[in-house]
Amino acid sequence: MKSSADFAPAQPAETTSWFEFMPTWLMYSPVVLLWLILALRYRSLTLPLLANPRLFLGGMVGSGKEEVMEQCQGALAQHMLPWLMIDACHQPQVDQLAVIHQQCRQRGFDFPFVCKPDIGCRGAGVKVIRSTSHLADVMQSFPAGTRLVLQKLASFRPEAGIFYVRMPDQPRGQIVSLTLKNSPLITGDGISTLEALVLADPRAGKIPHLYQPRFAARWHSIPAAGEVIELVFAGSHCRGAVFSDGQHCITNELNQKIDRLMHELPEFFYGRLDVKFKDTASLCCGDYLEIVEINGVSSEAVHIWDKNARFTDAIKTLLWQYHTLFIIGHKLRKNGKKTPSLLQLYRAWRMEKALIKQYPLTD
Repeated sequence: MKSSADFAPAQPAETTSWFEFMPTWLMYSPVVLLWLILALRYRSLTLPLLANPRLFLGGMVGSGKEEVMEQCQGALAQHMLPWLMIDACHQPQVDQLAVIHQQCRQRGFDFPFVCKPDIGCRGAGVKVIRSTSHLADVMQSFPAGTRLVLQKLASFRPEAGIFYVRMPDQPRGQIVSLTLKNSPLITGDGISTLEALVLADPRAGKIPHLYQPRFAARWHSIPAAGEVIELVFAGSHCRGAVFSDGQHCITNELNQKIDRLMHELPEFFYGRLDVKFKDTASLCCGDYLEIVEINGVSSEAVHIWDKNARFTDAIKTLLWQYHTLFIIGHKLRKNGKKTPSLLQLYRAWRMEKALIKQYPLTD
């Protein structure tokens, strides 16, 4: 005989973890506690900032994307998507825009391409530029003088965050986490407004506040039937991208490929590569990789934001990350590296925070 449970409606699959969008201060409170304990043990609050000695504050805050990309050598530089640095101005001239466009083509890319601030985090201010006039508008939307990275649009849509660690006294490093990043898509039906379509989506409907500001001008309009709308371009979780654990993609081939590449970045021991790839098979083999950027000690093993992740595992991962930073910093300090001051860290944090507040909405 069947019980009443056999006739109960199926429960919908979870689309977010219960802690995925927990307030940052609450999620990271165990990290703060661990940091203070380790700071007492190692007698330094800023020891983790040594982990990448060639980067300003190890790449925690205030470090520009250009600082990392300029140091890439050999095969690593070849895998980096072509880029160009410019300064934002509020009244770009026609001839100035023409020169920038020409320089982009000389670097091997043309419209559409990506524009992002040199100093920033979590996808802040990332824009897709589609024309010269659009570039002029975007330049004017940034504070005058802001350093901007113009970069070739990747050939592939799939993206992965590859988290890499190497101990200073070890010849080889390894991938410790791999996360697959996806941009949510909404398809119009010719009847419903964009707002209704977002709210009807099992996942996006739980976090519409992440998408509404980006689509304010058309939030109440009706997309055409079959029109596919990408809700977020930047592969950032806090902007609404969907992250899933890609641990199954970490193979010996990929690990060896990434380790060889990261040896082309001097004294880099801890960070994450944001990489575009052709398909899962080629990713596992380490083939057809296009590097968007490389992040330093502020990086995370972002597989913890997978909807199926467990809270205890996420906390353990965060604690392991920061403990690892102290260990790396300790080894480098023994080799003569000097720790930065708290004042340097505070000033860089204030500067970056103030800049990000002035950036335009992320695409």
